[in-house]
Amino acid sequence: MCRLGLLLIIMLSNTCFAELDWAVALEGDHRSEANKKRDVYRHPRETLEFFGLEEGQTVVELSPGGGWYSEILAPLTRKGTFYAAHFNANAPSGYAKKSLGRYLQKLGGNMDIYGGVIVSELPSADDSEIAPAGSVDMIVAFRNIHSWLRGDNLQRVLKASYSALKPGGTLGIVQHRSRKEISFDDMKSSGYVTEQFLISMVEEAGFKLEARSEINGNTRDPANHPKGVWNLPPSFADGEKEKQRYIDIGESDRMTLRFKK
Repeated sequence: MCRLGLLLIIMLSNTCFAELDWAVALEGDHRSEANKKRDVYRHPRETLEFFGLEEGQTVVELSPGGGWYSEILAPLTRKGTFYAAHFNANAPSGYAKKSLGRYLQKLGGNMDIYGGVIVSELPSADDSEIAPAGSVDMIVAFRNIHSWLRGDNLQRVLKASYSALKPGGTLGIVQHRSRKEISFDDMKSSGYVTEQFLISMVEEAGFKLEARSEINGNTRDPANHPKGVWNLPPSFADGEKEKQRYIDIGESDRMTLRFKK
């Protein structure tokens, strides 16, 4: 084989197996120390590797909130495309507008990290798009299912996700988990959702469960707190009341599920 052909093979090999820049994504100065301390509970690298994140992919984060995961995803998708499907700017909810405003301020405050982020809209109608149809390799959702249940929006979100994904694309979900059967209303109010319920809802939308992981499981969490998941860190909904007990439990027990279109 000629040297030029060998060089071409080496270059293609290096392109296919390029390493994601985890050092910048996890340890960069754009992340606060408070957010970095959450890594021990949220296992971002292990979670995204389980979902199959690769260099150059097109990725959508659903309901990015304040941007905890966006801090990690933005630098990892620099050679791809990153959509953040946030609230509609014209949403009637004051909370929604403030949340979107804070997120946009975060993006504008560090263009070196967030300059490539495309802010799209979380579905609020049946014809909503989070990204162009059939263009996305991976969609991720972190601890949002209960919010979509409360807003009667889960089916719309799943429909839009299915449309945006390429055939064979991945939907990765992390969600607070109830290990015992609870009512639909309790799921909405507590933040905890049963695995069986969530899997059935996602598969009804056309996805197939490919794998599940205990990366974000927490056997110390009994999932029966007076104010649901918000009793636990980082929220501490009861303030100083039994705070040390909740610190000892840590963040909630969570299911980690990987679906395919």
